[in-house]
Amino acid sequence: MNWADAAAEYDQKDPLAPCRERFSLPPGVVYLDGNSLGALSHHVPERMRQAVEREWREGLIRSWNDAGWYLAPQRVAAKIAPLIGAAADQVIAADSTTVNLFKVLTAAMEANPARRIVLCERDNFPTDTYLAHEAAKRYGKTVRTVDQDTIEAAIAEAGDDLCTVTLTHVHYKTGRLYDLPRITALVHALGGRIIWDLAHSAGAVPVSLDEARADYAVGCGYKYLNGGPGAPAFAYVRRDHLPAFTTPLVGWHGHAAPFDFSPEWRAHPGIERLLVGTAPMLSMLALEAALEAFEGVSMTELREKSLSLTRLFIAGYDACLARHGFGLATPREDAQRGSQVALTHPDGYAIMQALIERGVIGDFRAPDILRFGFAPLYVSHADVARAVETLDAIMTEGVWQEAKYAQKKAVT
Repeated sequence: MNWADAAAEYDQKDPLAPCRERFSLPPGVVYLDGNSLGALSHHVPERMRQAVEREWREGLIRSWNDAGWYLAPQRVAAKIAPLIGAAADQVIAADSTTVNLFKVLTAAMEANPARRIVLCERDNFPTDTYLAHEAAKRYGKTVRTVDQDTIEAAIAEAGDDLCTVTLTHVHYKTGRLYDLPRITALVHALGGRIIWDLAHSAGAVPVSLDEARADYAVGCGYKYLNGGPGAPAFAYVRRDHLPAFTTPLVGWHGHAAPFDFSPEWRAHPGIERLLVGTAPMLSMLALEAALEAFEGVSMTELREKSLSLTRLFIAGYDACLARHGFGLATPREDAQRGSQVALTHPDGYAIMQALIERGVIGDFRAPDILRFGFAPLYVSHADVARAVETLDAIMTEGVWQEAKYAQKKAVT
């Protein structure tokens, strides 16, 4: 059986195949970069037209009440909550992932004032590490950066001096997946608190925050949630932490009574205390509409398809791509892999540019990572087969060696 036949057989059995019709994908393009920017859902353009032409142009300021703008962060959170295994009253849509991470980092540090050690992964997404170091300076903590393979040993070594652990559930470069329940339990056994960054999980990998009793989590709305460029992010705080939750980043929307305009800060009793300023409403409404694409979708089926797609791509690596000098940076074990496969190659940037020019879109991360994200709602097995075949052809023909492909762009 050839690649095309094998992919067609998989797609015929795929219960999520009809979900592809919920998205507006460019003809002839294989889009494998949903782990960086999700595809456009058909639900979004009409919602934007309504928001701009009716609610903004005609409703004007009245739309905060009449069109329900004011409660959009809570509505969006209620749609995200089941995707991350959380009760809706512990999730809020707001700000950016960076801003939300600062909020929960400082809260975790304030919750354990006598404990000194903050653990983060050495090769984590840079923003997460930047924030851990800056917050630690302000709270008298010491940051230890450790390799992914040694995180459990580092937790044990910190002992009763462990304050906080902050990790990204699925690694942004390699696609490696942490065992969230296990690591959460290890941190809790020592009395520490854990923060999970779900930027590369939410909408592609099942997450069970409540079941694992995670303390805090953050994530973005523009990757697998398909909310659009710079879409609002979300934050999760376990319910029993909310009454004591404090952060130096406070604003009027997090006040218990914002429209009393009180000069004294009084935190909202619920998750709304994480709100700061006025929500970017058009972006918030776009994310709300985009989340309709998950209606009726089983997270179990989503995960099964994700694994099927990534397995097929890894099989293609073994059959066609390894011989071209690519390395496989992503774990082969299903339980250790998110919805992404990363290849390594010293000329990865130029190769990716040549691949994109031929209609297969992934992206590149320095120094040598070619990333391929598999959004189960709209990526098909046929897409995987075409991606492998196209990459194989580019390498066989040597077209990637043309000088134009080596010219670095601002965004890689």
